Amino acid sequence: MVRLGTGIGWRPEIADDIARLPGIDWVEVVAENICPDHVPDALRRLRERGTTVVPHGVSLGLGGAERPDPDRLRALAERAEALGSPLVTEHIAFVRAGGPLTASPAIEAGHLLPVPRTRDALDVLCENVRIAQDALPVPLAVENIAALISWPGEEMTEGQFLAELVERTGVRLLIDVANLHTNHVNRGEDPAKALDELPTSAIAYVHVAGGVERDGVWHDSHAHPVTQPVLDVLAELCARTAPPGVLLERDEDFPAAGELAGELDAIRAVTAAGAVAGTGAGAGASEASVRAPEAPVPAAPAPAPAPDAPVPDAVRERLALAQAALLSALVGGTPAPEGFDRRRLRVQSAALTAKRASVVAKVAPELPEILGTGYRPAFARYADGRPMTGGYRRDAMSFAEHLLADGRPDDAAARRRLTLWWQERSGPAPLPSHPAARLARRVRLALSGGR
Repeated sequence: MVRLGTGIGWRPEIADDIARLPGIDWVEVVAENICPDHVPDALRRLRERGTTVVPHGVSLGLGGAERPDPDRLRALAERAEALGSPLVTEHIAFVRAGGPLTASPAIEAGHLLPVPRTRDALDVLCENVRIAQDALPVPLAVENIAALISWPGEEMTEGQFLAELVERTGVRLLIDVANLHTNHVNRGEDPAKALDELPTSAIAYVHVAGGVERDGVWHDSHAHPVTQPVLDVLAELCARTAPPGVLLERDEDFPAAGELAGELDAIRAVTAAGAVAGTGAGAGASEASVRAPEAPVPAAPAPAPAPDAPVPDAVRERLALAQAALLSALVGGTPAPEGFDRRRLRVQSAALTAKRASVVAKVAPELPEILGTGYRPAFARYADGRPMTGGYRRDAMSFAEHLLADGRPDDAAARRRLTLWWQERSGPAPLPSHPAARLARRVRLALSGGR
């Protein structure tokens, strides 16, 4: 197992801070945000300094009923090769539903949704993981996700589900201790029990992130400081094994570099204490032994797991129907499937809409600039009953079209700006988008008083 050390999630907004933070051994990047032919300069400079970069995918949907998309797998492989990565990671989740298996339109969740811990779902997941492993040039590790909702009729605990997945596929695990805490608050699951059931030797690295509790529901926001309960779960994990790597995630509301450094120091303190306890070094251990424990001697490679029989189409179809019914209730306004907590479904639905609005604001930052404080309420009205079907950029265009068709925004100048934004990005021959042309149009718009 590659020893990674202490890392942080690389985001463009904090790229300069990351370059200056001491003791950063590696970074993780969202795979879909990186173009192999145009790696950002700040990330390229980190690689030149010897910093390891790991691509972290969010769109494969390995827990979905469909087999992994070959184009998405090819893209993930290209990023691993372009970044010289020792491994790639993805999630145990489904992110879309519908399509051929259900004879219904395909719809996107826009976020990670939990897989039912059933035999059917595990069979499908194992086959999908094997397909991904065969297509990738480096080892794959998969992450446990946070969830607001529970599936009815589950047959295994999270630890049992993950342990059997590893046994049947040989896949590695990315354990998110913040997600274990989230599931403790939201679903009453004991993190210690899950850790006891995990094959800790399969852990590739660990995620640590912040969140917030509202009305008894824990939201894995990645926009708040890491809390002590999350560090306590990390300590529980480190009491069982020395993880090869630990990484701090932050996606929004980025703090000052000093606060990030403080969170990283707190993580290092927990992992160092676990290393001392695990080696019996005690209070007299040298600082060097705490900071840099020796990598374990590699064990002989385990024999490859015996391949499972192909998953019958009927199993994939059953899972497809169940996932489509749940996702349609969350984003399409259809009735809640039997057995689900309706209040929690409403919370999850609102969270999906908020996440969707946030990502659209990132891929099309002009929209919140044009609409101001009215952006999020307008997006929530648009998204109600309108599932995402073509990715976030198409979603941004559809949102603008929806507003303009309704004669909004009410402010005439804002409506003209939105019209111009839409015209620049639509039609068989979009208006020139190079900086000089766009600047000229803005000048003409300003000189004409917005007409």
